[in-house]
Amino acid sequence: MQSTAALIPAAMGPDSPRWQEVLRDRSQVLIRPVRKEDHAAERIFIETLSPQARRDRFLGQVKHPSSALIEQLTDIDYVHDVAFAAVLPGLPVDVFVGVARYSSTVQGSECECAVAVLDDWQERGLGTTLMRHLIGAARTNGINRMWSIDSAENHAMADLAAALGFDREADPDDASQVIHSLQIQ
Repeated sequence: MQSTAALIPAAMGPDSPRWQEVLRDRSQVLIRPVRKEDHAAERIFIETLSPQARRDRFLGQVKHPSSALIEQLTDIDYVHDVAFAAVLPGLPVDVFVGVARYSSTVQGSECECAVAVLDDWQERGLGTTLMRHLIGAARTNGINRMWSIDSAENHAMADLAAALGFDREADPDDASQVIHSLQIQ
């Protein structure tokens, strides 16, 4: 398997790159950039997340995302923001089973990241796969540091972050949260 950085073209956009991935259980997904026309797939994905997964992803309850939120999550510039979706291959419409994204700071040297995976797709390595592609994109785009703010009780994210080499520290502003941080460059 090639490294993620080698697969990311200099001009990343909504139609490239794409990766066909085989997960630990031998199931297959296509990893591709989130596109502007993915409104319906993004909405269904968020509404299909379990209540706990939605709390973990949004640090609060988002049962029915607003049109403004869906627009924000699908209108990606691929300069300051990057988002990859894991979709099921071969279906007539794209079904998102996982999404990873980052948004960089104004200076462009750091970014906040997030990942969410449908409950039925957890424990297969999909979150790790999505995050590895996201980290590769961040590295290619000159990001030096990636971080996420997570619930201190989100053990799945703590395990994923540790496996990917993120450091963990208490959020100084909120004792119920932690900050996972990864030096990339």
